[in-house]
Amino acid sequence: MFFLWYLLIGLVAGWLANLIVKGRGSGLIINLLVGIVGGVLGGWLVSLFGWIPVGTLGTLLTSLGGAIFLLLIASLFIRRDDVA
Repeated sequence: MFFLWYLLIGLVAGWLANLIVKGRGSGLIINLLVGIVGGVLGGWLVSLFGWIPVGTLGTLLTSLGGAIFLLLIASLFIRRDDVA
């Protein structure tokens, strides 16, 4: 049951990060993957400071921070052709 909860949190975190970073809307699967990988990355980054995310809100904020960081790093390597 916890696995489904983490998938839902990853999906929400990926979707919110996509809105914050102003993505073009990557779709459900990509948002889910970005949220899950962002959760792992965020958890690792926060553990470097000695913090432990507690509860659903802490997990969501950690995943959101990691997903935003992941999207910002990815945007450095992705070339955008739609310059107006």
